[in-house]
Amino acid sequence: MNPSTLIGLIASALLLATVVLFTAQAPGTFFNLTGLAIVLTGTLAASFISYPLAEMQRLWRQIAVVFRREPLAAELDSDLEQLIEMSRHWSRGNIRAIEGTLEQTTNPFLRTGMQMVIANTREEEIREMLRWRMVRVKARERIEAQILRTMAVYAPAFGMLGTLVGLINMLEVIQAGDLAVIGPRLAVALMSTFYGILLANLVFKPIAVKLERRTEARLMAMTLLLEGICMVSKRRLPAFIEEALNTYRVEHHDEMRDSPGTFAATPATETS
Repeated sequence: MNPSTLIGLIASALLLATVVLFTAQAPGTFFNLTGLAIVLTGTLAASFISYPLAEMQRLWRQIAVVFRREPLAAELDSDLEQLIEMSRHWSRGNIRAIEGTLEQTTNPFLRTGMQMVIANTREEEIREMLRWRMVRVKARERIEAQILRTMAVYAPAFGMLGTLVGLINMLEVIQAGDLAVIGPRLAVALMSTFYGILLANLVFKPIAVKLERRTEARLMAMTLLLEGICMVSKRRLPAFIEEALNTYRVEHHDEMRDSPGTFAATPATETS
């Protein structure tokens, strides 16, 4: 599981335990299936009305990504190694070796770019095609995060709906003065709002931010591969490509000023 997601889940569990165990005389008060059903059913119904079925189905698959550790850095390292290997073959004119490497490449973005290179496609056309694919990825994954943000808006609204339903039902029996009858209706009224706010700010919005950050990381990796492919297209030396890609990957805390007592330098890369 993704470490930050695991920490968030543990913190969420501690928060709920604090609310339920230390602030209520009867912990069962915070468990109201009627209020929860109103919020969840209403939120899902409004979301399915708002978005196409295909996008909703794709969203559930993407949510699973948040709850597992993504080997994005390891995959990028593997892709860059394959790119550098293919640049060496390209400099020697060994197209057959490049095709053999492409058969083992699992990254369709890298595979498409290098296929265009060995087809002697112009650099401008390669860049245009790959940037179009990046725009498509950004648009598709932004929709998934947008769905979750929309659900975060719907959840408190249906929580208020549950509150209104509970208050209306309570007013119908308030003249009887029987707390055994009034209590459950008041619980529905209050707990619906509680569930709506909790789901919006502890489930839907955090997952949306997580997906947005994942998209940013994927686009950065695709940009790095794009620059490497364009350098191969321009027949740059493999040593230069490797050094340039390593330079692009260096992470600086501050690009304008180093921290006191530190010296940020790009490690030299051994070339053969």
